[in-house]
Order: sequence, then C-alpha cells, then structure tokens
Amino acid sequence: MRFLPSELRFLIRVALVTAVVVVAKVIVHAVGGEVISLNALFTGIIAANVFLMGFLLSGVLSDYKESEKLPGELSACLENMATEALGIGITKPEAKVGPCLARLSQLTDDTIGYFYKKVEIGALLEGVNSLTPQFESLQSSTQGTFIARLKQEQSNLRRTLVRINTIRETSFVSTGYLLADLITFLLCVGLVLTSVDPFYESLFFAGVISYLMIFLLMLIRDLDNPFGYYEAGSSADVTLQPLQDAAARLSKLADGGEPVGSQPV
Repeated sequence: MRFLPSELRFLIRVALVTAVVVVAKVIVHAVGGEVISLNALFTGIIAANVFLMGFLLSGVLSDYKESEKLPGELSACLENMATEALGIGITKPEAKVGPCLARLSQLTDDTIGYFYKKVEIGALLEGVNSLTPQFESLQSSTQGTFIARLKQEQSNLRRTLVRINTIRETSFVSTGYLLADLITFLLCVGLVLTSVDPFYESLFFAGVISYLMIFLLMLIRDLDNPFGYYEAGSSADVTLQPLQDAAARLSKLADGGEPVGSQPV
C-alpha cells in the first residue's frame, strides 16, 4: 500500500476502519442485538458531532494555510543570505565568503532533515546562531548595511523555524479531539445497535455515516500537523519543493558554481 498515492492510502485506511463498523453491524443483526430504535435524539447527536468536526476543521485549516507559505519563506531567507554573501565576494574578491556559503548550504540540508526528524530543533537553531561568526568575519570587507541585511535575514529564518516547530508540536484544542473521538466512537456503536428496517438500508446508512465521521476525524488529525513527513500515515503535508530547490542551488554555490541566471546573456 505504500506505493499508492497518499490520498488513496488515506481513503483506504478510512475504509478499513469503516469496514469494522459494517462487519460489527452484520454480526449484531445476525444475533438479534439491535436494541436501539431510531429517533430524533440520535440524529441530533450526529448533527452535534458534525458541528464539532466543523469547528476543529476550521481551526486547523488556518494553521495549514499559514504553513503552506513557510517552506518558501525559509528558502527565501537562506538564498537571500547566500546572494548577499556572494555579492560581497564579487565586490571584494579578497573576502572569504566560501565558508559562509558552505555553512548556508549545510544549514539548508539540516533544515530539510529537521522536517523528517533527523535533526532536532535545538541543533538547527544552533546552526542558525553559528552564522553570526561567519557574518562578523565579513564585517571588514563590506559596508555595515550589508551585514545588517544578513543579520535581518538570520532573524527572519530563526523566527520562521520557531513558528514551524510550534505548529508541528502543538495540537489544536486537545480536549476537542478527545470529545470528537468519544462522540464518534459512541455514534459508531449506536449505528451498530440501531434497528432500521429493511436491514440493507440500516447497513447502508451505518456505513455511510460512520465513513463520514471517521474520515473527518482522521482528516482533521492529519491537517493538524502539516509537517508530518516522518509519519507513515500522513497524507496532507505541505510541499517542501521550494526548500529542496533552494538546497540544490545553494549546494552549487558552495561548490564554487555559478548561481542559476548569473550567466551573461
């Protein structure tokens, strides 16, 4: 199943959980265990759970929309610092910008590793702080405004990383998730035990309603961590393509190659 698209894997996981409810419904019907009659109170509980799901979904979507921009902001900060350092090297050939470019390239690779939990946030922020000596070594080779711009981008990079770590490690309204889990479980139990004639209609509605509830619950949990690349079941992660493209360009700069677009026309 790991070779299937992430969206299809997600649908299959939801279907497997729903299948448990459907099979339980068939077994309970076979033994005559449907002891709950369908009434307005039961449909009211379904409506209340949908309302709660909507509240949780709107909350996680706001962070998700913000998270879509953050990998691009990281790549922009890293490349801005690299191009500033490269500019210093062009105007002052005696300036040793190679170590700074190499450090920025390594920091980009470490940032990608952080998203896959191969690098801890503490070590990554120490890497950001280690740029300060690199910038100070260029102080004598350029104007103070250039160094100030480098430090400003360093500050933006640090702020963005801290924001990403906060989004990744913080769940949206944990008690809300607990309540949604409990109500969804009780609803599935109620659907299994509810008697509706004819039986095929009861089986259909039990499957559809439980699939919808389970789908929403799993989707909300997945969206709550837009940076879950290290999670096997995560399928709603924001793209890291801007950062990966920046890593390739910075690696070329660190190796002494020309940046893309620097060749004369």
